[in-house]
Amino acid sequence: MEHLSTLDASFLQAEDSDPHVSLAVGAVSIIEGPSPDYDDLVSAFADRARHIPRCTQVVHTRPFDLAAPEWVEDPHFDIAHHLHRVALPVPGGDAELFTMIAGIMEQRLDRDRPLWECWIIEGLGSGRWATLMKIHHCIADGIATAQMLSKLSDDGAGESFAGDIRAAREPEPSILGLLRPRLNPVTWMSDAWRATVAATSAAEHAVVGAAELTAHVLVAGQESSLNGPVTRMRRYSAALVDLAVMKQVSRSFGVTLNDVALAAITSSYRTMLLDRGESPGPHALRTLIPVSMRSADHFDITDNRVSAMLPLLPVDEPDPVKQLEIVHRRLSRAKDSGQREGGRAVFAAAGNIPFALSAWTIRLLTRLPQNSVTALATNVPGPRGRQRVLGREVLEILPIPPIALHLRTGIAMLSYAGRFSFGITADYDSAPDVDVLARGIEDAVQRLAALGRGRGGLTPPDGAARVDVGAK
Repeated sequence: MEHLSTLDASFLQAEDSDPHVSLAVGAVSIIEGPSPDYDDLVSAFADRARHIPRCTQVVHTRPFDLAAPEWVEDPHFDIAHHLHRVALPVPGGDAELFTMIAGIMEQRLDRDRPLWECWIIEGLGSGRWATLMKIHHCIADGIATAQMLSKLSDDGAGESFAGDIRAAREPEPSILGLLRPRLNPVTWMSDAWRATVAATSAAEHAVVGAAELTAHVLVAGQESSLNGPVTRMRRYSAALVDLAVMKQVSRSFGVTLNDVALAAITSSYRTMLLDRGESPGPHALRTLIPVSMRSADHFDITDNRVSAMLPLLPVDEPDPVKQLEIVHRRLSRAKDSGQREGGRAVFAAAGNIPFALSAWTIRLLTRLPQNSVTALATNVPGPRGRQRVLGREVLEILPIPPIALHLRTGIAMLSYAGRFSFGITADYDSAPDVDVLARGIEDAVQRLAALGRGRGGLTPPDGAARVDVGAK
């Protein structure tokens, strides 16, 4: 039997702590029509799901958390428990699609069965249809989830933007790895000393990063409507821009693609807070940013391999270019400070203590109200090439993040083919303006693109304008 890691199991324990949350992640694929025969879909998905181990396994827990939960085969696996068929009401546009997405995602998955569902959504405008894949976060992080979804497509898991992330490009550090290039009797002592010094430096870096993360969590932020208890109901919205436009802004200002996305999010949150009559101060938007720690050798492993950074996004700055510059500086500093290594070290250490103690600790901590972190922003690299499902082309993929721990909004970003999408999950009662947040992100990207062209950047391609995913 394969055990869940401490990090994997923590998503189950955090869900146990709040009856109002569902810690499932999801993705909606908008597919060209007409939709295939439903029986053909069932047959294809049943066959493909059986080749993905987690799709046919259930979580087996031990009484009193005496040992970590285990993945075991479901002897009664039935695809009918996981595949559902629904249709949107007329006219089948974004509003109807997003309402259905929110309703599906707010319901918890049944822990007596494999922790996933696939919803076939018919009735989208212009004869399109969609699939919504819903997977519990204890199974996989963003990259692993994207890989699972790709395996359900006609061509399986192809080339992904995940190869561009930092963890995929850098080998996992180890003393043996440092010694391997020059292992010989003459230089062994100097190489061993060099490896020891490097390992000590890395450990100190992680300790400093862990301390910084802890300090950020313990210090209360500015009081804001973005932070507080959540209800059971959800809202969902999405923003879409061309990846070429994002890359143009990145080149024009000498920043990363992630910096551009976070600057657009910052601008939109600022507008939303002002519209709510709130003053966006410098400590108003402490943001949880998951960071992948998955090396290229582990892309096919289905689990969670993430750490975190907790930067402040500059919602107090009105100028969009200065916002981008500040985001770039703060993200660079967070990366250099050791926050990603510190977060990883914390969960690695938790894996070395009795599971019952770590499980009870996580349940206790996640029950406590927190007002230091205000939002979630996670970037998931998706497939580079176009995918197909039963011969139909996947036109767009929209990510769906969960919300929990008093975070009333969460934003997931996903790159697919030539598109970059922002999926926004929000608490129903406290965020009725979630569509304003989505439109603000699109407007912020276009504004940065226009300012970048004034600095000698490239002209955006045709089709950079807003896209109606449900009815165009």
